Amino acid sequence: MTTGPTVLSLRGATKRFGGLVAVNDMDFDVTEHEVLGLIGPNGSGKSTTLNLISGALKPTEGTISLRGTPISHLSAADIARRGIARTFQLVRLLPSMTVLENVRAGAVFGHRRRWGAEADAHAMRMLALVGLDRRANAHVGELTYIDTKRVELARVLASEPKVLLLDEWLAGLNPTELEEGIALIKRLRDEGRTIILVEHVMDAIRSLCDRCVVMSTGTKIAEGTPEEVLSDPEVIRAYLGDDDA
Repeated sequence: MTTGPTVLSLRGATKRFGGLVAVNDMDFDVTEHEVLGLIGPNGSGKSTTLNLISGALKPTEGTISLRGTPISHLSAADIARRGIARTFQLVRLLPSMTVLENVRAGAVFGHRRRWGAEADAHAMRMLALVGLDRRANAHVGELTYIDTKRVELARVLASEPKVLLLDEWLAGLNPTELEEGIALIKRLRDEGRTIILVEHVMDAIRSLCDRCVVMSTGTKIAEGTPEEVLSDPEVIRAYLGDDDA
């Protein structure tokens, strides 16, 4: 179990859309170098929680803090500059640019800003990390699906985030690609990165996560190690009818 200093804290984080409570009174901490799994059935509020953390949405109530400093009032751009970066369920790349240019954007506009040759060298290191350095000059339209995901991940890593948010990064991969994707996230974990992982692939949850927070209909219903939460009767009930239960 990871017991480092707390990097990210949610206290009473709530998001309402009219009469719908998408996230209800969420409390959890993420410690340094920890991989935290945020899991639950479809529609349970996981991506909305990531949107609150990244600033895409503002909480209706509650606070989110980065190393003890509240950030939930800040814009998404300001939160990114403070060191929280994310991938998306639908890959968002700059289609008119090369692989290298996409990743360089992360280096230029990220938490620690780099320019010119320094930005290019840093972007190439991130491409090497995800196994795409040989495709640096390719246009993103030429890439396979998993390689577009690798480019997006390299771009996020180029911003040198303190907290990395991965929103179903493994979704849509075939079995071989899934093995490669899990191995890549393992490398990031072994480098000591702090990661929040929204995921439905239970093999990934079991092999990657130090702890899990389980959500159902916007509410936290369990928290603990993967083994603890996946054997919890309430979690099993919440997943009934879900292919990944």
